[in-house]
Amino acid sequence: MQNPDASSPARRPGPLSGIVVLDVTRVVAGPYCTMLLADLGARVIKIENPSDPDYVRDFPPFREVEQGRQSGFFAQYNRHKEGISLDLKQPAAKALFKQMAAKADVVVENFRPGVMARLGLSYEVLREVNPRLVYAGISGFGQQGPNSSLPAYDNSAQAAGGLWSINGPAGEPTRVGTIIGDLAASLYAVIGILAALREVERSGQGQLVDISQQDAVMSLTENAIVNYTCSGVVPGPLGNDHPFVRPYGRFPCKDGYVFFGGYTDKFWREACNTFGEPELLEHPAMQTMEQRFETDTYETLVKPAVERWFATRTKAELETMAGDRFPLSPIKDVAEVVADPHILARGMMTQTLLGGASFDVFGSPIKLSETPAQVGGEAPLLGQHTDDVLGGWLGLSDDELTQLREGGVI
Repeated sequence: MQNPDASSPARRPGPLSGIVVLDVTRVVAGPYCTMLLADLGARVIKIENPSDPDYVRDFPPFREVEQGRQSGFFAQYNRHKEGISLDLKQPAAKALFKQMAAKADVVVENFRPGVMARLGLSYEVLREVNPRLVYAGISGFGQQGPNSSLPAYDNSAQAAGGLWSINGPAGEPTRVGTIIGDLAASLYAVIGILAALREVERSGQGQLVDISQQDAVMSLTENAIVNYTCSGVVPGPLGNDHPFVRPYGRFPCKDGYVFFGGYTDKFWREACNTFGEPELLEHPAMQTMEQRFETDTYETLVKPAVERWFATRTKAELETMAGDRFPLSPIKDVAEVVADPHILARGMMTQTLLGGASFDVFGSPIKLSETPAQVGGEAPLLGQHTDDVLGGWLGLSDDELTQLREGGVI
């Protein structure tokens, strides 16, 4: 387990050091994006309304510490950020935000399209303040299009993007068991922001990065789109099956389930030899991948053989037997994943602090050899760095900060 690095985000080295990000996001579609930028060294300033902060501060799990109840959910997506409180509905706060945008490199928001415009803080307004500004808007349906103003959650994107319709047991559409729309949109936002920052380096021109959760989910549907446009096939849920390769899916074993992907000729040959049935390689109905995919052959010959191989062996035994010969992975629950020696060796577990509470969370999947992401650190309490950011970075005096606080602006 890596230890938290509680040093100031502004002082952390990294490939994005020197980049300042104003984070006006909440929940996950947005906070995850800015957290990844912070892991890579950007200075991320999270802006929350003092009377209506990011409501995942009240999402479980919790730890009770001296500074009150702290959310592990919030901590997981907000490490390395500086937190300030600012009520953007107030004129003084709008003026402060424009001053910050003039000095910043990136703004990320995940309001419904039109909200920032009503606040007088749209991209069109802010680019007049800072032509080099990269402005990323993450929303359910994007900044443009007939559905852009619709409210949306992750499930909205899974439903409207086609993923829900092809997931789950046969004949029963099922949502993916995580907030894939929020997460995918955050990842695409990072890619878009990095590309836009490269353009700023080249031309000095900032731009709008428009990320739709529906778009993001649609792009994750593998062959479903092209299969329909080429063949007219509207796919439905396949459960643990695959649309065009077999064996490739979940199979029971002595103490649970494994994934087995022995569909190529090479992997099928290795599996037959490993499990002591080389004679199957000579069966005239199972000579090719195409033959083994055929439903009758698969159900009567291939699948029974695989189930026979696995029935009396544990997940660990099967994983050892497979080695590097063919793809076979135990289907692990979260407890098994957290304890996985390989996960630990790759630094994929770390600690995040929040108000004195420590949470074990996932690390960064981005591995850079020379400037690695720094994943241990702190998430901010509400308004924790307001004085540091507005005073130290923006240059406001103590008297100005006092007036802003007394007026409920911060």
